[in-house]
Amino acid sequence: MAEEKKSESKQLKEKLFASKKHGALRMSEDDQTACEALCKDYMAFLNQSKTEREACANAEALLKEHGFVPFTPGMALKAGDKVYQNNRGKAMIAAIIGSAPITEGVRLCAAHIDSPRLDMKQNPLYEDSELGLFKTHYYGGIKKYQWTAIPLSLHGVIIKADGSKVTVNIGENEGDPVFCVTDLLPHLATEQMKRPSVGLIRGEELNVLVGSMPFKKSEESEAVKLNLLHILYEKYGITESDFVSAELEAVPAFPVKEIGFDRSMIGGYGHDDRVCSYPALRALLDTTSTPKHTAVVILTDKEETGSDGNTGLCSSYLKYFIEDLADCFGAKGRHVLHASQCLSADVNAAFDPTFPDVMERNNCAYLNHGVCVTKFTGARGKSGTSDASAEFVGTVRQLLDKEQVVWQTGELGKVDGGGGGTVAAYIANLDVDTIDVGVPVLCMHAPFEVVAKIDVYMTYRAFFVFMAS
Repeated sequence: MAEEKKSESKQLKEKLFASKKHGALRMSEDDQTACEALCKDYMAFLNQSKTEREACANAEALLKEHGFVPFTPGMALKAGDKVYQNNRGKAMIAAIIGSAPITEGVRLCAAHIDSPRLDMKQNPLYEDSELGLFKTHYYGGIKKYQWTAIPLSLHGVIIKADGSKVTVNIGENEGDPVFCVTDLLPHLATEQMKRPSVGLIRGEELNVLVGSMPFKKSEESEAVKLNLLHILYEKYGITESDFVSAELEAVPAFPVKEIGFDRSMIGGYGHDDRVCSYPALRALLDTTSTPKHTAVVILTDKEETGSDGNTGLCSSYLKYFIEDLADCFGAKGRHVLHASQCLSADVNAAFDPTFPDVMERNNCAYLNHGVCVTKFTGARGKSGTSDASAEFVGTVRQLLDKEQVVWQTGELGKVDGGGGGTVAAYIANLDVDTIDVGVPVLCMHAPFEVVAKIDVYMTYRAFFVFMAS
C-alpha cells in the first residue's frame, strides 16, 4: 500500500513539477551530433570575429554565399527572396521574405556583435622611460584588473589623411607580435592592494605596451616613439596624425578553446553576444524553405555602451529598414511592426557555484539546461526593461515545447543585486512583442568567457523554429 502511494506521489510530482533535467538527458544522439557540428562552426566564426567590424564582414560573406543580395528600397520582392543591408560596416540586417502578407508582421531575431574591449584614444602613442605605450579608453562594462598581463591583439581601421583606409589585425596569426597591459609585481603592490577592487587598476592605467627599441641607436628624444612610428609608416604608410581618424581595439589574442575533460564547454573572448549572433545568423542561413512570416535577423553594434549612435538600436536604422521593406509591398511600416514578434538574442548570467550568493537559485539560469528565456531584465525595480507580456511568454513557451527545444528561465541576479539590460526595450518601443532569449554565460564580460555547447545548440534551435513559425 505504501509502495502504491509512493508511486502515485511520484507520478503526481512528475506531472506538476517543472522539469529541470540536464540538457544531455533530454537530447537525442542526432541532436548531440548536430550540437558538436554547430559548435565547431561557431568556434571558427568566433576566432575570426573579434570585433564588430570583423563579425559584420564575416556575416556578409556568409550571407552572399547563401544567395542573399543587397537590399534596395523599392526593389521588387517576392516570397523566398533573400536580402541584406550592411550598416556602415558595423551592423547587419538580413531577411528572407515569407509567404504571408508583410502586414502579418516579421519574425525578428536581434543580437549584438560588439563586446567589451580596450579602445585606443585618438592620440594614443607616447613614450615614457624608454617604453612605447598606447593610451586606451575601455569600452563596455569590464573588471579592469582582468585586462592586465594577458596577450592582446590589435584590430581595427585607420583612415589616412588622403581618405584611404588601412585595415589592422596584429597578434592573431602565427609569428605576429602581441601586446599587453602591465601590472605591479606582488612584492611591490602593498599600496595598490589597499585600493577598492573597482580601482585596483584604474582606467588611465590600462596602457598597452607596444615597444621599447629606439630608432637606429638614435640619441634624439622620444627615439622609441620615433622607431614605432617608423615601423607603422613602413608597414601602413601612416603618420601620428592619422590616429585621430582611426578605430583601433585591443582584444585578447588567445584562440577559442574547448573546456573540460569532456569538452562540453567553450571558452573564449566575445561570447557576449556573438554566442547569440552566430546562432541567429546560422538559423537564417539554414532556413532553406520559404518561411510563413518574413524572417529578419539584425546583428547590431554599440549594445555594450547603451546602443546609442547610428549603428546602435537606439537609432532608427531598424525602423527605416522595416518601413522600406513594407513599402516594397505597398504596406506601412508601423503596421508591420505592430504585428511583429522579436527574440532579443542576448546572453544571461549562468549560476556559478563558487559565487552562489548573487543568484536566487529558483530563478537563475544553469549551464547545460538549454536556451534561457528572460521575461524581464533591468535593475532594481525592473528599470530599463520592456518586461514581456504573459501572452507573448506563453506563445514562445508553447513553440519551444512543441519543437522539443530544451529551455529554461533566468534573471540577471538577485533583486537589488545589480542587473543589466539588452536591446529588447528598444525594439519593444517600436510596438513589437519582444522577449530576451539567449545563452547562459560564466565569467561574462571577462577576456575569457565560458558557455556550454548544449546551450549554444538549443539557442540556435530556438531561433530556427521561431523564424519558421
